[in-house]
Amino acid sequence: MTKYEIMFIVKTTMEEAKIKSTIDNMKKIITDGKGKIVEAKEMGERKLAYPIKKELNGFYCVLKVEAKPEVVSEFDRKAQLSETILRHLIIKLDEE
Repeated sequence: MTKYEIMFIVKTTMEEAKIKSTIDNMKKIITDGKGKIVEAKEMGERKLAYPIKKELNGFYCVLKVEAKPEVVSEFDRKAQLSETILRHLIIKLDEE
């Protein structure tokens, strides 16, 4: 399995339960695909450097995962379709 770092920003103009459920759903995509979440950091609400989709703040979440490329592709696809995720970034980590 390949190691990845995934960062995504969730809208903060929703209820806290909806934010939490969005984060859990994104984590579930990885675990359903037999991937492993090594580390998950919820960095909380922060001011964005510039407005994204008219949002000024975002809830940041960073995941370090070990998964197959197909699982990460599915995560990418669903993150792009999601209306609650403002931005996401997937970085493939070097093998040591």
